[in-house]
Amino acid sequence: MKERLLSKILAILIFVSGFSIVAGELTPQEKQWLKRAYRTEKNGWIFLHIEGEPFERGFQRGYLTANEIEDFFNTLKYTTEFTTGKSIDYFVDAAARMLGDKVPEEYQLEMKGMVAGARKAGKEVTYEQMLLMNGFIDIVEYWWPVQSQKERVGEPGCSAFIATGDATADGQIVMGHNSWFYYDILRFCNVVLEIVPSKGHRILMQTWGPSLYSSTDFFITSAGLMGTETTIGDFEGYNEDGVPVFVRARKAMQYANNIDEWARIMIERNNGAYANSWLLGDVNTNEIARLELGLKYHRLEKKTNGYFTGSNVAEDPKILRLETEATYDDIRDFSVARRVRWNQLMQQYYGKIDVEIGKKMLADHYDVYLEKETPSFRTICGHWEVDNGMVPTTWGSFLPGGALDGKVVDAKMLKKWKIWARWGHPCGTPFKAAEFLQKHPQYEWRRPYLKDIPANPWTIMPVE
Repeated sequence: MKERLLSKILAILIFVSGFSIVAGELTPQEKQWLKRAYRTEKNGWIFLHIEGEPFERGFQRGYLTANEIEDFFNTLKYTTEFTTGKSIDYFVDAAARMLGDKVPEEYQLEMKGMVAGARKAGKEVTYEQMLLMNGFIDIVEYWWPVQSQKERVGEPGCSAFIATGDATADGQIVMGHNSWFYYDILRFCNVVLEIVPSKGHRILMQTWGPSLYSSTDFFITSAGLMGTETTIGDFEGYNEDGVPVFVRARKAMQYANNIDEWARIMIERNNGAYANSWLLGDVNTNEIARLELGLKYHRLEKKTNGYFTGSNVAEDPKILRLETEATYDDIRDFSVARRVRWNQLMQQYYGKIDVEIGKKMLADHYDVYLEKETPSFRTICGHWEVDNGMVPTTWGSFLPGGALDGKVVDAKMLKKWKIWARWGHPCGTPFKAAEFLQKHPQYEWRRPYLKDIPANPWTIMPVE
């Protein structure tokens, strides 16, 4: 306990002393707030603990991750302006106009606290920019395609599973997930955040600098819930009058006591953004669930034996056929290929699934279309950067993106407040930006924000 306390104090001192610019001296109250928060780093991960009232915990986070918040906004600005042709101010204004009045006071205060903390640390950020950074998926990925009548500028993807009962080695819940996107944006999701709010449940989640919710979506809560998701691909539709996903997902984590409550919060006033297949588990009942949430349609399934998997393709026929343009059975498609592979792996390891098997499955490189072991756009551990794009339905050739993390948790770990996490490809292959750009100069425009992602080992989080 003494060593942990010393590490907290040391982490704060190291971080604070690292700022070359300080916008203002900390007030006595701000110093007290920061004594209750801490930041540590290990194997590519940033672990951040915040607690208290909304503005207080926001200030802690803004101050301790000010560099990451600034870097994320600059990266979002650069990539969004290049891919849409519109200025970042256009999207900041859209976020303020459509999201601002849909954020409850608690989360407004938390975001304002982040703004104040980042400013005190010498970084220029506005509340409106903070709104966009939290709601950029709603605005850039869902509202903008409807507004412009163009395809999305990018589409997040993930691979995930959850299993329980006779599917697992000990009969209890096991859950795993890896996150997919372009590496210049996804590199910010190396934060594991612990929130101890003054009201509601304690939360441990993967996230990035300023996000109120997970966004990559891997979390556990002190209510005994665990959850993750995979995006529903080729989804169409957005309701400007609905509540943004970052509000609904955070509220569900913080206040839901069971799966049904969690689903109800997510469904109520849903705006259609970040249409997902949510995988949920409740260690109190040993029950797992899948909530497929479109805009017009949704379906909640629950079971105490078996599994659910996710690979960016909807299983519900109404969502699949009426709200997406996705294929379900063309195995050349990366979502379909991974859906098929997940079922193969689940059958292969049925009754044996534990955290170690979970790690192994998340690193899987078997391409069911090519029928061989080879990292590609279609493997569970996705590697767009090595795929030549010759197979039809591939998005392009040698895209700098894919799966850039792995997380696994089981019921025993949740009760001990622990998760397994690996930063970088789940298979352990490093990504070297300079080498990649030398081979594929067509992506030279990404150089300013495309960074190396070293190979890192699996790590128990929180860091002790």
